[in-house]
Amino acid sequence: MEFNCSSPNTIPVVSTFASPFDNSPPANDSKSSSTRKPISLWPGMYHSPVTNALWEARSQIFERLRDPPKDAPPQSELLTKTPSQSRTSIRYNLSSDYILREQYRDPWNEVRIGKLLEDLDALAGTISVKHCSDDDSTTRPLMLVTASVDKIVLKKPISVDIDLKIVGSVIWVGRSSIEIQLEVIQSTKEDSDVSDSVALTANFIFVARDSKTGKAAPVNRLSPETEHEKFLFEEAEARSKLRKRKRIDRREFENGEVNRLESLLAEGRIFCDMPALADRDSILLRDTHLENAMICQPQQRNIHGRIFGGFLMHRAFELAFSTAYAFAGLVPCFLEVDHVDFLRPVDVGDFLRLKSCVLYTELENPDQPLINVEVVAHVTRPEIRSSEVSNTFYFTFTLRPEAKATKNGFKIRNVVPATEEEARRIIERMDAELLTRQNQ
Repeated sequence: MEFNCSSPNTIPVVSTFASPFDNSPPANDSKSSSTRKPISLWPGMYHSPVTNALWEARSQIFERLRDPPKDAPPQSELLTKTPSQSRTSIRYNLSSDYILREQYRDPWNEVRIGKLLEDLDALAGTISVKHCSDDDSTTRPLMLVTASVDKIVLKKPISVDIDLKIVGSVIWVGRSSIEIQLEVIQSTKEDSDVSDSVALTANFIFVARDSKTGKAAPVNRLSPETEHEKFLFEEAEARSKLRKRKRIDRREFENGEVNRLESLLAEGRIFCDMPALADRDSILLRDTHLENAMICQPQQRNIHGRIFGGFLMHRAFELAFSTAYAFAGLVPCFLEVDHVDFLRPVDVGDFLRLKSCVLYTELENPDQPLINVEVVAHVTRPEIRSSEVSNTFYFTFTLRPEAKATKNGFKIRNVVPATEEEARRIIERMDAELLTRQNQ
């Protein structure tokens, strides 16, 4: 994906608060710097610099979404747009902006993946709005929501000391759905060509709804221009067909699949019935569980008043990372977001519970064992005794090389189900991953 720093669609990212080391007050400020509030109380401390920059950049477009004309008609004629018309990039001057660097630093001097997930979702939302906008202030704007994340793959570690940029555009549209591809780019002296500088790739699926009726709404058409854009369109078309096939293939288990269930459950039954004889290199799935809960606050909402999808991904990632850490006993290393489903919206004031577990491990390569973590978000309503799944997240981790070096003879345990429902979840996820790899 091409990137041009001088493009008018490049949005600079700046830190969201002043430096705590700036002790010289402005000339017209008679107050001493000692009266400065603690960092934790400064405005913007809990807001992403990228979301702030994007809000500023897209304020004209989003004025209509925030305050649409009353009784405005829907868009009557679909436009045909090119990928270049939606292409947008954001730039992080990490090497020169100390405060920005500190906002994104993790304990290993790399960029925090959870915050990056927030930024990716925010940028994808901006790109989808740009594609669907008809530039007509008299029509009713569409409501665009994240439907799923198809894949996010980390190709190399992302340093917090080197400038970073994210570039993305619409690569495919259906009737009411849009696929956006994003690339995180960080160039180092070792990178021999442009492809080596791509640190992460992500594909987001958005769906359009009529902002008045809530029903699916058609989106502007897409006309790829370059050979690369046509290639990306064809790839995305194939992924769309694959997603539909997965939905159709969710059928009852047949004889062969029953055998797989029985095989998975065999060791789990020993754990339940004869725990003293159970394999010490295995662990029950239920014993890998972690959970947290929160009340969703107004500060976490998006333009439509619902909880920002990037915020949910950030929280899910932090829980998944902790789950892999507690399971392995060593610091994990993020590899992929395998899939995310946004099944129902999460509203301000909702009681949200995030439940995680290690679903299964892949131990074929001892140098890079894989830990597959599932996180399920539930919107819980105690007053009516209701709990509904709002999101499912699937993450893959391995172990950091420096962590493995500190612990000789470490071994990742095999995860086994104790119930048929757990076994089905494992098989369904394994099959989905296998199908995805076969079609790559």
